[in-house]
Amino acid sequence: MTVRQYAHVRAAIAPISDDAWTPIEYTDAVFDENIGRWISRAEVAEIPCTAFTSKAKALQVPGRLVVRRIPCCQPDGDGLFEVWRFHAFFTTSDLDTVTADKTHRAHAIIEQVHADRKASALAHLPSGKFCANAGWLVCAVIAFNLTRAAACLGGQRLAKATTPTVRRALICVPARIASSARRITMHLPAQWPWESEWNLLFNNIIGRQHAA
Repeated sequence: MTVRQYAHVRAAIAPISDDAWTPIEYTDAVFDENIGRWISRAEVAEIPCTAFTSKAKALQVPGRLVVRRIPCCQPDGDGLFEVWRFHAFFTTSDLDTVTADKTHRAHAIIEQVHADRKASALAHLPSGKFCANAGWLVCAVIAFNLTRAAACLGGQRLAKATTPTVRRALICVPARIASSARRITMHLPAQWPWESEWNLLFNNIIGRQHAA
């Protein structure tokens, strides 16, 4: 459970010694085989912690406060000190510090996936019947995966875009269909900002079908 940086949380983090922090595999981290550890600007540590201390003794929960620190700016010119940003969460799991932090960060990724699905087919479930909703969920997941695949095939600019952005850029596109000499032509908007991405997606799909 993520905890906010309240005064008592900052007070609990302050006593952590400098040698208690462990570098982790984080953004742009590099593994050094000579020393057998990650060279990274992110580090984790943990301290014992009890949650809900304002409640009755029977309701208090002992556990650990896992803290990740990341430099929020470059060190000052004289190298006197470095300023860190701290992210803390409470856990009662038996995972080691590094694994617990990695699991917690993965949770943030899946929450983004849920948000994407709620912005499309999972905005509502259509029925009061469990099986009907289960079928709707399967279709929603298939649509989500196909949308993500289309975004990746459309180039780097949409590779990490949310589902509504991909839908607006590549799917819900106004076009005029014309038929001439037994050929169908689709006229897309002029000066369309997503023209190159759409063409790349089209060529990736049609080109692979011809190759097959």
